[in-house]
Amino acid sequence: MTGTHRPVDAQASAQASRAFEQRAEPFRRELKLHCYRMLGSMHEAEDLVQETFLRAWRNFEAFEERGSFRAWLLRIATNACLDAIARRAHQQRFLPERRFSASDRMPDGRPADDVAWIDPYPDSELDGVLDNTPNPEARYASREAVQLAFIAAIQQLPPRQRAALLLCDVLGWQVAEVATLLGGTTTSINSVLQRARSTIAKGHQGGEGAAVSRPDPEQARLLGRYVKAWEELDLDGFVALLKEDAIYTMPPLSQWYAGRQSIREFFEWAWRDYDGYRLLPTGANGQPAFAGYARSDAKAPWTAHSIHVLSLRDDAISGLTLFVKPSSPRLFEAFGLPLILQDGR
Repeated sequence: MTGTHRPVDAQASAQASRAFEQRAEPFRRELKLHCYRMLGSMHEAEDLVQETFLRAWRNFEAFEERGSFRAWLLRIATNACLDAIARRAHQQRFLPERRFSASDRMPDGRPADDVAWIDPYPDSELDGVLDNTPNPEARYASREAVQLAFIAAIQQLPPRQRAALLLCDVLGWQVAEVATLLGGTTTSINSVLQRARSTIAKGHQGGEGAAVSRPDPEQARLLGRYVKAWEELDLDGFVALLKEDAIYTMPPLSQWYAGRQSIREFFEWAWRDYDGYRLLPTGANGQPAFAGYARSDAKAPWTAHSIHVLSLRDDAISGLTLFVKPSSPRLFEAFGLPLILQDGR
């Protein structure tokens, strides 16, 4: 008797699995972005989406059609993120300017391994996720809420505040919905939100960097000059593109530089070690970005060097973040980029 039921049970299980995948898969990218915002790590976000799908599959039969399937998945993802944060040694991820003082010395090349760093997020993963129509219930436009400066700011919030702010101010949830998820009253969640918003207001100014999916003609010319300056090792041309108060960071190195003159001194020192660079356009965090390849001499191959993420303000570069070795090869792979360029392109 038991044996005769196994094929039926297996068939029913396979059908249920396909039904779940068909419903859940369209939300994968949105869930991954939510997890990235919660944790600041693209790789942790990937793992947490898998954890979310596993938890959801185990409870799929208990899902009540009265609610939104998307909201149900987001609740599971948020809880998975909170559990992951509670388990890990580093509850916060940083960019260098939020952890260390600006440097007036050249770096020693040793990464700060005791710090958890924020990852860049490929624009290819944002296709079909970011909505250009503002959510009337949200305080942040979806493109602003993926920029590096915003991701760095929300990582400084305690986990509960982080979740409440993302759900209410980015995704547009009602406070009562968040209270049900996180526990507590609407009054307590409003208090949590007030503290989170106050912290964000002090640490993040909207518009620090342009969320530019399609640069306007002036910005396109600026980015073209940026590539030309790097590929020709034109220090003067590069520095001329920077705002006077621009900052330059390079995680996982802790050193960062504030102001055009300090940045100039750094690149005057750093570019001496390379025969040249090649830059390929990409996109990260809704901001202009490039994949940088370098070689030490004319006979060496062009190898993965850094992912460049630019912040633009008033048609100049206000911030430049280079994600460099030893992290950069891992990031190149995540961005779908080769580690070695063939024929320089």
